[in-house]
Amino acid sequence: MAKYVMGLDNGGTSTKAAVFDLDGREIATAGKQTKVITPKSGYTERDMEELWLANCDCVKRALEKAGIDGKDVLGLAVCGHGKGLYPWGKDGRPAYNGIISTDSRAWKYPEQWKESGVYDEVHDQLCQEFMACQQVSLLAWFKEHHREIYDNIQYVFSVKDYIRFRLTGEAYCEATDISGSGLMDVKNARFDREILEKLGIGEVYDMLAPIKYSYDLCGTITKEAAELTGLPEGTPVAGGMFDIDACAVAVDVTSTEELCTIAGTWSMNEYIAKAPVMDGSIAMNSLFAIPGYYLVEESSATSSGNLEWFLENCMKNEPIPEGSNLYSLVNEMVASVKPEKCDVYFLPFLYGSNAHPLGKGAFVGLTTYHNKAHMLRAIFEGVVYSHKTHIDKLLISRKPPEAIRMAGGAVNSRVWVQMFADVLGFPIETVDAKELGALGCGMAAAIAAGVYKDYKEAAEHMVHVSDRIYPNPEMTAIYQKKYAKYRAVSKALDTVWGQFEV
Repeated sequence: MAKYVMGLDNGGTSTKAAVFDLDGREIATAGKQTKVITPKSGYTERDMEELWLANCDCVKRALEKAGIDGKDVLGLAVCGHGKGLYPWGKDGRPAYNGIISTDSRAWKYPEQWKESGVYDEVHDQLCQEFMACQQVSLLAWFKEHHREIYDNIQYVFSVKDYIRFRLTGEAYCEATDISGSGLMDVKNARFDREILEKLGIGEVYDMLAPIKYSYDLCGTITKEAAELTGLPEGTPVAGGMFDIDACAVAVDVTSTEELCTIAGTWSMNEYIAKAPVMDGSIAMNSLFAIPGYYLVEESSATSSGNLEWFLENCMKNEPIPEGSNLYSLVNEMVASVKPEKCDVYFLPFLYGSNAHPLGKGAFVGLTTYHNKAHMLRAIFEGVVYSHKTHIDKLLISRKPPEAIRMAGGAVNSRVWVQMFADVLGFPIETVDAKELGALGCGMAAAIAAGVYKDYKEAAEHMVHVSDRIYPNPEMTAIYQKKYAKYRAVSKALDTVWGQFEV
C-alpha cells in the first residue's frame, strides 16, 4: 500500500492542504480563503476559529480528492506566514483575532526601541531588526492599549503553531517562526526573560511554549481533530516551519551556495549561512529549518499581493477571451508593452514598504496615453524592483550565486519569471511543484516519520528542478536604467510619507 504525507500552508488570506507521495509528487490539493478583517487603516486581522475550521476543511477535502484513506498518511506538518500574532487565551479560547503579517498598528515601537537605545542593547542576541508586524511589537501594543487582552494570553503563537496546537492539543513554539518574532535570544536559541524586560514586556516570558524544531514530533491528531479532518486519531504531527523556510527546503536550499526569492504577498529573499550576518547590512537573521544554520533574510510586504489587489479592484469586469483566463490575459497585456516604452512606475507598498515605514502604494507618471496594460507592467516591474532592493543587500554579505531559485505565485507567470531574470541579471530556476510551502511541510513530516534522515535526503527524492530561465543582456541594460529611476521616485516620496500619521 502506498504511503503519503500532508502539508498545510497558511498564508495571509488563504489556507491550502496538499497530499504528496514519498517522491514529492503532488496527489491532490484543496484550498480555502479566509476573510481579512480591517477595522482600521493599518490593521489586518482574521477570525481564529474560522481559520481553524478552514484548515480542517482543506485537509478533509484534499484526502477526498486524493481518493486515499487517512490511515495511509504517515504524518502531517503545518507552515504559515511569519510574524503576526495568534494569541490563545487562558479561558481556552482565542484571546483576540489573529493578526496577519501585513499589520502595521505597532509601527512606533521599533522606532521607540531604537531611539531609547534598547535596540542596541539586545541586537547582538536577537540578530535582527525590529518590525511593526512582529510579535514583540504587537504585544507591546496590546500591553499599552488593551491590557485586559494582554493579561489573558496563555500562549503566544504564530499562525502555524496555533493550527498545530488545535490539531494536537500540545503547545510549542517552533524554532524557525519564534526566532523571527523579536522575542527570542536567537544567538543562543533560547528565551531570555531579561531581554523581554528591557523591551517592557517581561510578562511574555510566561506566555512562550517550549521550543521545538521543524521535523520534531509535536503531538498527534486528537479525537476532535480526527472528526473534523478525516485523519485518524494518533496521526503524527511534525513541528512544521515558517513558510519561507518551507519554500526554501522545497526548492532544495540546503547548502550555503543557493539563494532563493519568494514572490507572494511578501517579498522574501534569503540564503542560509553557518553564522548570522551582524554588520548591519541585513535586517533579519533567524534559525533555519536545518539545525546549525541561520536563515539570512531580506523581506517586506511588497510583492505579488499588489497584483492581486489590482485584479480585485480594477479587473473584475475585464472581458476574458474564450479559452483563456484572467492571469493569461494579464501576461498578454504586460508582454504587449515593451519595457523601454513604459514610463509608468509603481511603488508596491500597498501592504507595507521597504523604503519608509509609512510608505504607501503609488503609480507615478500616468497620463491619458496610458492604459491598464501599462499599469500592469508597472506593477510587475515594481514588484521585481522591490525584490532587487533586498537581493542587492544580500549580495553584500555573500558571493553571487550561480542561479536564483524562485518560488511563490509569480512563478506561474513565464513573463514575470523572465522579468526577474532580466532585472536581477541571474538565471532563475523554478521547481516542478505548485504548493511549495506544503511540499516543505510534507518533507518535514517524512523526516519525522523516519522515511528520510534529513532535508538533504528528502530533497534528493522529493524536489525536482523543472526549468532555468536566463537573463536577456539587452533587457538587463534597459531595466538597470529603469531601476535607477524607480529608486529615485521612491526616495523622493519618502519626504511625503512622514507627514502622514497612522
